[in-house]
Amino acid sequence: MKTITFFFFSPFIINFSMSCPLCQSADTSSHYHTDKKRDYLQCSQCDLVYVSPEFLPSKQIEKREYDLHENSFEDEGYRTFLGKVLTPLTPFIESAKSSELVGLDFGCGPSPVLASMLEQKGLKMSTYDPFYANDQKALEKKYDIVTCTEAIEHFHAPHTEWALFNALIDSSGVLAIMTKRVIDKARFENWHYKNDITHVSFFSETTFQYLAQRDGYDVDFPANDVVIMRKR
Repeated sequence: MKTITFFFFSPFIINFSMSCPLCQSADTSSHYHTDKKRDYLQCSQCDLVYVSPEFLPSKQIEKREYDLHENSFEDEGYRTFLGKVLTPLTPFIESAKSSELVGLDFGCGPSPVLASMLEQKGLKMSTYDPFYANDQKALEKKYDIVTCTEAIEHFHAPHTEWALFNALIDSSGVLAIMTKRVIDKARFENWHYKNDITHVSFFSETTFQYLAQRDGYDVDFPANDVVIMRKR
């Protein structure tokens, strides 16, 4: 595996070897950006931009940050925000009304608002979150719909969760993801989204298209932070 050398704003030289945390390709990552807090790499194979491993936050830091979130069932603004995922899912839900659909809200947080909204649409929902709803049995089933809203950017080893998504989604099922997407280096430099210390994996349209082609999905981008992937 190739050793990558980076020169920072200090006399130190840091050497390390790695493979892409998403596609697992070796020798495909190069320096993408450096700010005051962290260094970012990009994989030339799948286009993922990710935080260099030595800057990944601890579980304790992650939990502390997540506990500050105040998303609640009564927050109409948050429900409207989640509606960006719900709207493109509605045609799929309505086309299958003759049978009961089952869904999983992956990374639901302390308040599974989207799961509640989908239940109102007639789905039988399960929830999973490593910090707030760590029900391993929920990961042993197949689902018609898996949602992952504002969670995929937190994954330290996204190849693990992506393999899990592939296993969780039933034939012709749908994966609905909400995450802001990388556009280019110039916009990344001043992008507020990267400033959250728990945001460590940044996907682009190219990344999702790569995954769709590799793993057998049709992919659609109904909004600038929403991805709908349907298993072929």
